[in-house]
Amino acid sequence: MTDAFIDIPGVRNFRDAGGIGALRRGVLYRSGSFHTLTEEGARRLEALGLRTVFDLRSAYELEAWPDQRHGLDHGALNLPSLPPHPRNGDRPWPEDQAALYPFMAETAGPSIAAVVRRLATPDTLAAVVHCAVGKDRTGVTIAVLQSLLGASEAEITADFLLSNVGLGLDKGPIPYFDETGTERLSRPVGAELLASSLAWIHDHHGTVPDYLRHHGTTDAELDAVRAHLSD
Repeated sequence: MTDAFIDIPGVRNFRDAGGIGALRRGVLYRSGSFHTLTEEGARRLEALGLRTVFDLRSAYELEAWPDQRHGLDHGALNLPSLPPHPRNGDRPWPEDQAALYPFMAETAGPSIAAVVRRLATPDTLAAVVHCAVGKDRTGVTIAVLQSLLGASEAEITADFLLSNVGLGLDKGPIPYFDETGTERLSRPVGAELLASSLAWIHDHHGTVPDYLRHHGTTDAELDAVRAHLSD
């Protein structure tokens, strides 16, 4: 599946989310943020027919690292997967990666449902879902969408794990500076992480469609997304 990667200068981990289940290629992409997008990268996004960008980052991250456009004309929606600030407030983000994934399944429901509702409307595609580097928040959101389009958990997990290759994490953790200037470690993803998110969804809602319905998505919208994104 490494042929899913597309070289977009200035954007990390950019790849096609389709080609599994009924989700066709060329309509839904996943990536890291566009804050270092180059002019050449923008031209390549335009050639892909980009119409909509779903940004799953917090408002704090957007302020520190705003997406670049270089003249691109697309709709942009900020739909944070996690509570407002990563390390303070009523619900700080878990530092432990294993705890983060069920936490994301719990907190990202409104965000994912909003993505689905927008994808159910005309003229949304092609669309990109991104967070900071495109592995955790993006991974859970894309997994739900791929599941909705009939992909198996094995297929979804194989796509999820490609982020290790796309980010150079296949050889282990990599240090980076976050939006506050603090040095941290970017850690590889493992199959058990995504499994814990999907298990939380199944344990609390039964199915992915019921999870989305719980957060306000209608059956008509679910059907529309399946129709728009499928072969």
